[in-house]
Amino acid sequence: MTPNRHGSAVIEFPNELEIVITREFDAPIQLVFDVFTKPDHVRKTVAPFEEEVTVCSIDLRVGGHYHYVFVTPDGTECSFRGTFLEVEPPTRTVQTWLFEGWPDAEAVETMDLRETDGGTELTYSLAFRDRAGRDHMTKFDGLQANFDNVEAHLRSLLEPNGTVSG
Repeated sequence: MTPNRHGSAVIEFPNELEIVITREFDAPIQLVFDVFTKPDHVRKTVAPFEEEVTVCSIDLRVGGHYHYVFVTPDGTECSFRGTFLEVEPPTRTVQTWLFEGWPDAEAVETMDLRETDGGTELTYSLAFRDRAGRDHMTKFDGLQANFDNVEAHLRSLLEPNGTVSG
């Protein structure tokens, strides 16, 4: 594995409704896909700042639903849910996205993975349906922290020689 990529996400705004984040992970594409889509892994990575995950349900198929809930130390519940529109293992998922704290901020969330020399590049986007929804998204530290959690979890799953442990 190469050096820690903590905080290495690049955030872009290609238009007024979309946020695109790219990030490299030093892990095989299938493992990265699994860490983003399997409940056992998502439960360990989805809460950006180590909040308590109370719900992690994923039905990974077109028309299937997902629901994540985590609780902050002050007791605030953060609930995200949606429906899968496309599932193409190990390279792509597209799903609806709704943070229940912002019920008017629906979006389409896309994850594209691409093998790179020695790792996997993630291109993640949130495309909001309108400007009012997009305007809620003023901070990106939670997304970056989530990707840092994914990186740490991937590192814990890989042996020093880059093979999957277990």
